[in-house]
Order: sequence, then structure tokens, then C-alpha cells
Amino acid sequence: MGLETDYSLEAAKRQARRERRGKVKALRQEGRFDEEGEAVQKEFDQDISRRLLRYLRPYRRHVFWAIALLLAYSAVVPVFPYLITLVIDNYLNPVRAPFTELSDAARYRGVVTIVLVYMGFRGLNFGLRYGYTYLVNWLGQHVIFDIRREIFSKVQRLHLGFFDRTPVGRLITRITSDIEAVQQAVVEGVVGIIADVGLLIGLTVYMFFINWRLALVTLLVMPVLYTALNFIRSRIRDAFRAVRLRTSKSNAYLAENLSGMKTVQLFNRERRNERRFDQINLDLLDAYVEQVRWFSLFFPVVQLTSAVSISLILYYGAVLLIGDGAGGAESVITIGLLTAFLQYSQDFFRPIQNLSDRFNILQAATASAERIFQLLDTPEEILDKPQADTFESGFRGEVAFEGVWFAYNDDDWVLRDLNFTIRPGESVAFVGHTGAGKTTIISLVSRFYDVQRGSIRIDGKDVRDYDQVTLRRHVGIVLQDPFLFSGTVRSNITLNDPSISLERVTEAAKFVNAHGFIGRLPEGYDTPVRERGAGFSTGQKQLIAFARALVQNPDILLVLDEATANVDTETEELIQDALEKLMQGRTSIIIAHRLSTIQNVDRIMVMKKGQLLEQGNHFELLREGGYYHRLYELQYQGQDARRAAAPGAPGDD
Repeated sequence: MGLETDYSLEAAKRQARRERRGKVKALRQEGRFDEEGEAVQKEFDQDISRRLLRYLRPYRRHVFWAIALLLAYSAVVPVFPYLITLVIDNYLNPVRAPFTELSDAARYRGVVTIVLVYMGFRGLNFGLRYGYTYLVNWLGQHVIFDIRREIFSKVQRLHLGFFDRTPVGRLITRITSDIEAVQQAVVEGVVGIIADVGLLIGLTVYMFFINWRLALVTLLVMPVLYTALNFIRSRIRDAFRAVRLRTSKSNAYLAENLSGMKTVQLFNRERRNERRFDQINLDLLDAYVEQVRWFSLFFPVVQLTSAVSISLILYYGAVLLIGDGAGGAESVITIGLLTAFLQYSQDFFRPIQNLSDRFNILQAATASAERIFQLLDTPEEILDKPQADTFESGFRGEVAFEGVWFAYNDDDWVLRDLNFTIRPGESVAFVGHTGAGKTTIISLVSRFYDVQRGSIRIDGKDVRDYDQVTLRRHVGIVLQDPFLFSGTVRSNITLNDPSISLERVTEAAKFVNAHGFIGRLPEGYDTPVRERGAGFSTGQKQLIAFARALVQNPDILLVLDEATANVDTETEELIQDALEKLMQGRTSIIIAHRLSTIQNVDRIMVMKKGQLLEQGNHFELLREGGYYHRLYELQYQGQDARRAAAPGAPGDD
């Protein structure tokens, strides 16, 4: 039974592969890969190559010396077979005067001289190769450092809408495997191609200088080799792109499932997710198999061509050496010359074989660079104006929404013609059902997104007129699920700002009632924090986030987003006490689902489907008997029902 199951699974995989190959053939038949498309693709690849080469500009001097060492190395390598020719034809088996008349001692001295010259060139060859290898790898590492830094900087400048629609795994792929592919291209591809081309030129010059007939015989197979490699190249390029695309998809799916593992196990999704991952993994396998299928042809084709070239040299040499001698064999070819050309043939096809390998590296790098540059070319939708206001003083705290319309996607409006004004120092709470647009208000005040219509003003000026960094420096945000970074408690409060002293951190923690539990930690403020704050309760993370907001913004504008939604009663009391102190003298915006946490704010704004329905304090809204009154009754009736149903409740037998 097990064997039958395995056989059925394997048959299904083979059928899936056949279907995918059929789709590829169909795409080719539809003209996706016609000559016009190839020309466009070639131009696009050249543009990517030019962009990659721009990263070498800051290191022009190092590039110059690396190329100089490469060219010197390429000029030295062809000398060695020629020295062997001199040893054989002049001293070991002399065929021309005056070497045929030398004594044995003179021939011995001649051999020793050439051996010493040979070893001298070998020493020079060693130094040149070490020099260019070190410089090339040095260049590669610095270029990758610059690209990686540019990507990270770019990602941090992108607006939050980009991350809403882009899987984290895809971004990680860009910064890891795609960067590694580009690094390999810089180290082994671009500069390596220069070395191989230089060596080919040097070998060709030497061969024609020594004997042009044997040089032509050696190069006779080149048209066939070029045609074969060009055919394989066109096939392998598409395979590399498919591998990169499916690798990114696999990483994205894996990252998503690892992040949501608790939900996966809670709803017993393991088997279903395994089947989905198997399908994605199979697609990736097929792409790699296709890549390997064409890649595997490169080396055999080059080796076969090299063997044909050697056979032609041997045949041509045999014709001249053991033929009828009509052409004057001794004046045309010698044993030493034939030996040298056999060595030249091997040396000549070795860089061609390397070029094939380097071409494959460049193809992988081109696919990766295409994705990297696609990320780097992503428009930055939230941009500062040329003369953005980098104000030194803090906000007074007036926040005004004037005819604001906002949608995350096209015309799916989240906020609709929203108008309100929050006075400096006023505490305001936004309430409403999920999807009413409450949290969106927080994001717009901090300018994580820009509105499509209307304007948001702080102290009378549009938020788009402020410098983003300065704006957010004066806006403290505490989220419902605060994020803690790996490090220490102190570094999470200061966000690694060395200008914030421990005394200031302690003062802020005491102010928000976080100092108590921090003091009970094994190492206090230096207690290590694991990834995403593992080991800390939601309430503890919330209090640390309060301290972070306060220490970064001690006296400006504080914005709170459902800060007490997921904490226990005892911690809620600590947070409420901290809130009352934090809101004094600050403009405070609170987003809350639990109405009990906002009864003491100056004003409550009731939202529904992106519009402002009611506003007033808690008691005014209850007296009006409107939407807020219904929300209040529904929430507390639900709480009373849950209390009555709880074990041990009054009336429960």
C-alpha cells in the first residue's frame, strides 16, 4: 500500500512537471520569446549591468589596479608553454642550428637557465594572482556592503502601505539570497570575465606569433562552440528568473507561516499548509531542475569542443611530421611546438569554460539585480517638500482634520469628508466598531500615509509641510501590540539613543508605573529582551512602550492607539494612572474599544464607516441616547452576561 501511494505521488509530480513544460512551450509559441522580445530583454539586461557597474565608481582606483594586475597576469600565463617549447626544440631534441651543434654541457646549462626563468615567471604569476584575487574580493565585499545599506535605507523610507501588500519573506530574500547572487557576480563574474577575456587575448596573440597555421587549427571549432553556447544561454536565462521568482514565493510563504504558527496550530492547519508548501516547493524544484538541465550542458559542450580542437592539432601535426614531407615538415612544425600548442589548446578552452560558468553567475545575478532594483525603484509616496519645516520648538498641539477623504486601496474610502479640531492640551477619544477608521486617524496624524483629499493640520500647518523625522519626533505612539526589539529593556526604551541617560529612563519608567516590574527583573534595565519581547506579558510590554513614548517625547504630542485593549485589570489600573499623568498638558488622542477606559477624557468622538456621528463627553453622549449610548449598552450588557455565565457567579448553582 505504501509503495502504491509513493508511486501515485511520484506520478502526480511527473504529470505536474509535464503540464508546466507544456505551458512554457505554449508561451514560446504565443510569441513571448520572439526576436523583438529578445532585443528588448537584451537592452534591459544591459541597463541592469550598467547600474551594477555604477557601484564601482567610488572604488575606481582599486578597480584600476585590479584590472592592471589581471592584464599582467594574462600576459604572463602564455609564456609557460613557449618556455617548454624552447626547452624541447633547442636543448632536449634540437632540430635547428646552432642548437644542434651544442655540447651536452651547453645544452644542460640552457635547460637550467630556462628552468630558472620559468620559476621566476611562476613566482611573478603567484604575486599577480594573489594581488588581483585580494583586490577583487575586497571590491566585491564593499560593493555588496553599499547595496545592502542602500536597500535597508530604502526599505525604511517606504510608506506603510508598501508593507501592507508586500510579504516580509520577499523583502528578506532581496537582502539575503539576491544580494549574495550579486556579490558572486561582482567577485567571480564581472572582474573574472575581464581576467578570462584578457587571458584569451594573450593566448591568441602568442599562438599566432609562434605559428599561425596551428593557431587557425586551434580556433577552427570556435564558430560551432559559440553557436552552441548562445543556444544554451537563451534557455538558461529564463530558468534563472523562474528560480528567483519561485524562491521569493517560497520564502514569503515560509515567513508568513512561521510568524503565524500559533494560529496555524490553533486551527489545525498543519496538513493543509504542508500540502500548499509541497506545491510551492515542487514548483521551485521544477525550476531548479530546468536550470540544472541547461547548466549541465555547458561544461560537456566546452570539453567536447576542446577535445575536437586537440584532435585537429594532433592530426595536423601528424600530417606534417610523418607525411611525405613535401611541405618541408621540419620548417613548419616541431615536437616542442606541437607540445606547446596542445598546452595552449587546454589553456585556451579553460577560460572559455570559466566564461560559461561566469555567464551563468551573471544570469543569476541579473535576475536578482532586477528584483533588487525593482525594490530600489519603488516610489516613495511619503516625501518631504524641498523646504520642509524642521521646527526646533515643540507643538502647541492643535490637530485639525479639514474635509479629509482617505482610502488604502483606490476608492474604497475609509474616511469620508472628516472634519474636527482638537484643541491644544485636549484629550480626545475615538470610539466605534472595527473598520470605522479610528486607527487610520492615528496613522494620518503621524503621516504614515497621505490623504487623497482635504488636509490634516497641526498648529495650523499641513502635516505635509513638516519634515517627517521632526514631525514623528514630537508624536509619541503606543500601539495595541507594542513591538520590542532584541536587546535590553533599556535599549527598548531609548531605542539605542546614546543621548538618553539611565536617570532619564528610570524617571520615565517610574512615571508610567513600569519601574516596579523592571526592578524585579534579574538584571533590571539591562535584562536581555528576546525577539519580539518573548517572556514579557502584554501588560509589561505596554508599560515599556509607554516609557519609550515618554522618554522620546517628554512634553509634546502623545497619541495612543488602543493601549489598554489587551491587559489585565491590575495592569490596566497602572496604565490608567499613567495615562492621567501623561495627558496633563498634552494633546492626547486615544483609540479604545473598552469604553470604561475613556470616560474621563475631555471629548469622545463617535465614528461609523469613516464619518463622525457624535461628539461630546461621556455623560453628554449618554444623555443624547444616540449611537454612543447603544455602543455603551451593548458592551456592558455583554459584560454582565459574561459575568452571569461565569462559574461561581451569583445565582449560579
